Amino acid sequence: MKILAIESSCDETAAAVVEDGRRVLSDVVASQIDEHRLYGGVVPEIASRRHVESISGVVSRALSEAKTDIGGIDAVAVTYAPGLIGALLVGVSYAKGLAMISGKPLIPVHHIAGHIAANYITHPGLGPPFLCLVISGGHSHIVEVSGYTEYKVIGRTRDDAAGECFDKVARVLGYPYPGGKYIDEAAKRGSRTAFKFTHPKLSGNEYDFSFSGLKTAVINLVHNAEQRGEEISCDDVAASFQKTVADILGEKLSAAAEALGYKKIAVAGGVSANSGIRTKMKRVCDSLGAELYLPEPKYCGDNAAMIGAQGYYDFLAGRRADGSLNAVATLSLEDISLGGGPK
Repeated sequence: MKILAIESSCDETAAAVVEDGRRVLSDVVASQIDEHRLYGGVVPEIASRRHVESISGVVSRALSEAKTDIGGIDAVAVTYAPGLIGALLVGVSYAKGLAMISGKPLIPVHHIAGHIAANYITHPGLGPPFLCLVISGGHSHIVEVSGYTEYKVIGRTRDDAAGECFDKVARVLGYPYPGGKYIDEAAKRGSRTAFKFTHPKLSGNEYDFSFSGLKTAVINLVHNAEQRGEEISCDDVAASFQKTVADILGEKLSAAAEALGYKKIAVAGGVSANSGIRTKMKRVCDSLGAELYLPEPKYCGDNAAMIGAQGYYDFLAGRRADGSLNAVATLSLEDISLGGGPK
């Protein structure tokens, strides 16, 4: 089964053709990073306009590279939630029109479910149940994946997401947007023990995260040094910060896996491309005697291949949408698992 997938939840206009949820026939991404870098972050209005300009060409290229046309496609999948509402609307509107004109089924896909499904592309033998750490610019979750369309979020950030924290720390260190890769590069040159940042103590759910205090601690460290006229090594700050984030994520994931008895652990989302975090997750899984599944770096960030992978399993589960499908800026992964949202 061939699915044409469309992703436009933030600042990447993407389309892909995926066969049977595992084989990527084409994967096209039009990035807006260079433009948003001028503003130090994503400008929603600009993102929406660029999606409008790019989406037709991106979809045409994805079909061409897959050596097919819309007639050779069995269904159209699209990210409808969560994300920037204007950006999502472009992809949803285009997908609805395409499905209507071609007579193909329309499959609504949750963006976070797509990130999890990126692992199905890299690891064709992977299947539920498993535990997944989802870490991106807008999300930090620990998710029990009990089925291809069944999820339970057992831990989440109470404030900043891990990726958001990376970008804000990168900005104060003088690195351009998006800052995650620059932090990663600097961390390889710096000392991971140069600065000691405390781990947050949270009451309530032991698997929840909080990164706001860490972000503030790094910003205050840099600003205080500047005010005193002292030089500070950005490489050392980056390395110490990255180690702290990796340790926090590793501690929570390890505790959850051990308590719930999971021996299959996946990591997904843009931050899963970070080399320090990938190394930490490997150590965590080795200590637990668990298997670790990581997407290829090209499938860590936003892309349409992951939407096509998840779209296949949503299709098998009977999820369809019609012309009334709308974009949703905020929607919990658990809501779709419990039957909420479009079927």
